[in-house]
Amino acid sequence: MLDKIFNEDLGNLQQALQRTTRRQSMLSANIANLNTPGFKRKDIDFNIVLQGANSRAAKRMQDMQDQKAQEASDRVSLRADGNNVDLEREVMSIAETQLRYEALTSVTTNYFSNLKSVIREGK
Repeated sequence: MLDKIFNEDLGNLQQALQRTTRRQSMLSANIANLNTPGFKRKDIDFNIVLQGANSRAAKRMQDMQDQKAQEASDRVSLRADGNNVDLEREVMSIAETQLRYEALTSVTTNYFSNLKSVIREGK
C-alpha cells in the first residue's frame, strides 16, 4: 500500500509536472523562433502520452509515435520561408499548458495535505 502511495501516485504526478514543464519550454522556443527561416515547431500531445501512462514501455512507444505524428503534421508550412510556427496557436497552447500545470500543482498540494492529515490522525 505504501509503495503504491509513494512510488506510483507521486511518480505519476512528478512525471506529469515534468512533461508540462517540458512542453512549456518547447512552446516558448517555438515563439522565440517565430521568424527563424526553416524552423519547425515542436510540441507534446498529452492525450497520446496519457493513453500509455500505466506502462513504461507503452509510454516510450507513445512518445515516439507522438513525436513522429507531431513532426508530420507540423511539416506543412504556409510561409515561404518554411517556418511553421503560428503565434496564435502557440499562445493558445501556452495558456492550455499553464492551466494544466496549475491543476497538477493543485492536485499535488491536495495529495500532500491529505497525507499530512492521515499522518496527524495516526499519532
